Amino acid sequence: MAYAKLTSESELPHAGEAKEFEFEGRTICVANVNGTIRAMDNVCLHMGGPLGQGYIEGDKIVCPWHGWSYDAETGALDDDPQSKVTTYPIKIENGAVMIEL
Repeated sequence: MAYAKLTSESELPHAGEAKEFEFEGRTICVANVNGTIRAMDNVCLHMGGPLGQGYIEGDKIVCPWHGWSYDAETGALDDDPQSKVTTYPIKIENGAVMIEL
């Protein structure tokens, strides 16, 4: 599958923050984890909370609703690593943030 433009580099969240982006009819959580940009589905597995409105704790993205946390690289739920949100490859080219769904 090919990469497509999600946003511009200037719109990315600052270090330690997450942000939501609309892309092809879905919402993507983009997080800046220790300077590394990560992308995953925006919906928490617990009650559908918006991960992109959550916060970063170490290398985890924490849902703002009930505190469920996910590994930013793998999407694995901390309390149950077999449960995962989908993560997506992301890269930056010439100021454009590209995502592969």
